[in-house]
Amino acid sequence: MKKKVLVILGPTATGKSALAVSLALSFNGEIISADSRQVYKGLDIGSGKITKEEMMGIQHHLIDIVDPKKRFTVVDFQKVAREKISEIFSRGNIPIICGGTGFYIQSLVDNVIFPEVQPDKRLREKLNRKTAPVLLKMLTKLDPKKAKSIDKNNKRRIIRSIEIAKTLGKVPKMKNGKVDNLKFIEIGIDLPDDILKKRIEKRLLDRLNRGMVDEVRNLYRKGLSWKKLDSFGLEYRFVSLFLQNKISHEQMVESLKKEIWQFVRRQRTWFRRNKRIKWFVPTDIEEIDKYISKKYDQVD
Repeated sequence: MKKKVLVILGPTATGKSALAVSLALSFNGEIISADSRQVYKGLDIGSGKITKEEMMGIQHHLIDIVDPKKRFTVVDFQKVAREKISEIFSRGNIPIICGGTGFYIQSLVDNVIFPEVQPDKRLREKLNRKTAPVLLKMLTKLDPKKAKSIDKNNKRRIIRSIEIAKTLGKVPKMKNGKVDNLKFIEIGIDLPDDILKKRIEKRLLDRLNRGMVDEVRNLYRKGLSWKKLDSFGLEYRFVSLFLQNKISHEQMVESLKKEIWQFVRRQRTWFRRNKRIKWFVPTDIEEIDKYISKKYDQVD
């Protein structure tokens, strides 16, 4: 009989964390964060990190585990998350993966086998000085097919693809490995556009009121370069531009509203390709509970 792992995913600002906590309380679960920024210490307000009070006593994993000066990759996530899943099962609890970083979740659910190409520090430093559009053109010359499918705004992923393509001639198609005795139950939550846009705006203003600008300023003072802060994307990118006097406060807020919405659209595109996901609105608690209970009652 396969061990079942619950996955709560969906676009930003839909209420995934609160739902995951609610389900963990109902099903004796522990939560593993699948968020590419919340793994870093100090990236609290800008990344929307869940607070101790919001955790309601539920154990959370893969939050605040990496120094922001260091690099944490999807390969690292896959390895550590699998270790945490085993630990949680050993305690007799249910692992609940929760987050919006689609590539992290796919790497885990499909046990993606990544190309064994060692990082090239010199190449990365050189490529990091270039803009995303320039990098995309470089990748297009090396591997047009990969360039068409990649997130054109994700510099880190484009750089890694260039690194792989330069070593192997092209970026090989992702292969899925054996998923052992695990079965993933994927729950997607989303909201209508008008409601989600209002939530995004309210959440953004709340983060600014809670000191998001000061958080980014303090990270810079602690030694994170503007380039490094920019690599964390969205809030950290535009607040950094504001702190460097490159944009006004108003431009920062308006740019963030626009870019966060574009990010939501990219998340939706990624997740909608996965037909295994069962979609709900976050208020469908009773229906979600019934669906999960039914899945856990099934013998696989």
